[in-house]
Amino acid sequence: MLWVVVFLLIALAGLVMLVCYAVWLAHKTADVLSELAVLGERGAQLAELVAEIGVPPEAPVDAAGKTLVPLPQRRTMSGDLSALR
Repeated sequence: MLWVVVFLLIALAGLVMLVCYAVWLAHKTADVLSELAVLGERGAQLAELVAEIGVPPEAPVDAAGKTLVPLPQRRTMSGDLSALR
């Protein structure tokens, strides 16, 4: 009769562990879904920023149709502007 009680206690412990795992898994699933929602918001913000980027209408165009946008001037460590052109 003692072995029946031992097996019932083992089964009960297993059931408790299963419930704990289910609760933990539900919390992790909620965390992942929350992060996916944040990722979606960041994607929408990125799409808005990319939509604002554009080539100015007065930009010169070469014979092949490519836009010629001048590079900004940068100074070298010595202060010379011509080295980067």
